[in-house]
Order: sequence, then structure tokens, then C-alpha cells
Amino acid sequence: MKSKNIGSNFDDFLMEEGLLEEAAVVAVKRIIAWQIAEEMKGQNMTKTSLAEKMGTSRASLNRLLNQNDSSLTLTTLTSAAAALGKKIKIELVPT
Repeated sequence: MKSKNIGSNFDDFLMEEGLLEEAAVVAVKRIIAWQIAEEMKGQNMTKTSLAEKMGTSRASLNRLLNQNDSSLTLTTLTSAAAALGKKIKIELVPT
């Protein structure tokens, strides 16, 4: 009994199933949400105070911090980073 996936990597499996891009989006969003939450903790900043600094609602900030909500605009991300005294760095890397 020979399985076609033995010896292949997980990315290959996700690609074959048509799920690689979706998984990558979810992974990136989870990392971003985690980094923002960690920076908030480090600065003892509440969601309410960060939302005020961003000029947005707490509900909007909750969407940004929700690891399962993959909708994210660069404007919102840049605003959150600036409110935390940070900058965004995005780069393309080889696959």
C-alpha cells in the first residue's frame, strides 16, 4: 500500500488540495495579531487606548486582533503600528 503523500511536505499537500494560499493568509494574520497583542502588553496598552490612538473603534481593533478574521488592510495595519510607535516592514521572499 503506497500513499502518494508519503515523503512529500505539508506545503505540497496543501497545494494539491488547493489550500496553500488560504493557509498562508491565516498564518500571516495570526502572526500579525499576536505581534500587536504582545506589543500592547509590553506597553501596558488597553484595546480602548490603542483604538483611540488609531482613531478607530474598539470593534475595528477587535477585528484586527481576531486571528481568524483574515480581512486586513494595510491602512489599518499601518495605523496600529504607528499607534504603537512601530513601523511595518513587508517584503517578498523566494518560495
